[in-house]
Amino acid sequence: MTEYRLLLLPGDGIGPEVMREARRVLAWLSRHRGHECHLAEDLVGGAAIDVHGVPITDAVIAAARAADAVLFGAVGGPQWRHLGFDRRPEIAILRLRQDLGLFANLRPATVLDPLVDASTLKPEVVRGLDLMIVRESTGGIYFGEPRGIETLPDGSKRGINTEVYTTHEIERVGRVAADLARLRSRRLASVEKSNVMESGLLWRETITSLIARDYPDLTLEHVLADNCAMQLVRNPRQFDVIVTSNLFGDLLSDLASMCTGSLGMLPSATLGAPDAQGRRPALYEPIHGSAPDIAGKGIANPMAQILSLAMALRYSLNLPEDAALIEAACTSVLANGLRTADIMAPGCARIGTSVMGDAILRELDKSLA
Repeated sequence: MTEYRLLLLPGDGIGPEVMREARRVLAWLSRHRGHECHLAEDLVGGAAIDVHGVPITDAVIAAARAADAVLFGAVGGPQWRHLGFDRRPEIAILRLRQDLGLFANLRPATVLDPLVDASTLKPEVVRGLDLMIVRESTGGIYFGEPRGIETLPDGSKRGINTEVYTTHEIERVGRVAADLARLRSRRLASVEKSNVMESGLLWRETITSLIARDYPDLTLEHVLADNCAMQLVRNPRQFDVIVTSNLFGDLLSDLASMCTGSLGMLPSATLGAPDAQGRRPALYEPIHGSAPDIAGKGIANPMAQILSLAMALRYSLNLPEDAALIEAACTSVLANGLRTADIMAPGCARIGTSVMGDAILRELDKSLA
């Protein structure tokens, strides 16, 4: 029997709806795969602001540190926009990354065969796409100092954000990407703007040295960020693993996600450094956001949340067979022509959130036969 502890943080908008379906999958795993899962659930984002006055409490941070993994939903919504920049619900995810040292964000962009026509790109361009973007997530321009808005002598204002990276920050995320590349095709693309940014030049020099010294078996390619964006639209399958900075990873992963047809299909993982026992803090979340326009309607696609759970099983709980079962079940449901609104196609049956959960559980049951 495998015993593990998960902290569930549903958040806002469609977060609780899609998390409910992931929780049903967890219950299935406990019943049929011999795992003892200890679940805890708490508030983050706007839901936490409404109760506690802050986007995330110290108690939740402590619970996240104690868990084997954190499964996160989504945060934010129009009802909290008046609170100002420093109290916005999104502070919850930023603080989790910073306090737990979650520096490597893994964002896969995979085109499943049943969804090849859902992409806005031509089928021959995206068919078979299996891309992993590794984004540095605790440094760069989102966290660099100085930052802020200042008033100038003439009364006008100036906004300041600083792009800062150290050799250590670049190397540690580079190692995560290189280790993944070794498990895949042994190809790694490093993305920056070394032609106009000193931080980008240091990034290129550091990744070059790291790969030459410790990963000589990998093929390394350097790509400027603007060219990478163009290439992801022109020929995304030329890439396998991409490693890049916080800002560029944010932009490029969303671009790559649309090669797949819907944000509702894509999970993510954010990993910290392993401790002496090899245990590393980790957070798993769908990349689709809180989608307040469809919250409460029962039409959200729960697959990204469920596939985020599959990533947790693979990377944190050492249960790759269980992860593969979940991924295969999702693919089978799509092959059977069942679709939520975001991936609806002619000839398919349109279903809602809970019915999609039902369908995935039925496919999991079939795996027991």
